[in-house]
Amino acid sequence: MLELIKYIVGQFAEDKEHLEYRVEETEECVNVTVLLAESDMGKVIGKQGKIAKALRTIVRAATPKGSKKVNVEIKEREEA
Repeated sequence: MLELIKYIVGQFAEDKEHLEYRVEETEECVNVTVLLAESDMGKVIGKQGKIAKALRTIVRAATPKGSKKVNVEIKEREEA
């Protein structure tokens, strides 16, 4: 599932060097956090969150029945 998320986000993000994916698995679900550069936030989320919503819908549809739910969260990357 992570490969699908990486592919879709990669189509919209321009600063691919600063893309980071964090996966945290619990008993009930898998949480995927996408960390982006500030300049890519609008491109990946889309107007009124339409791209982010579509990404979550695709991931939900691609998740096999009976497996863990996959949650996708999009955040701005904090520069160190």
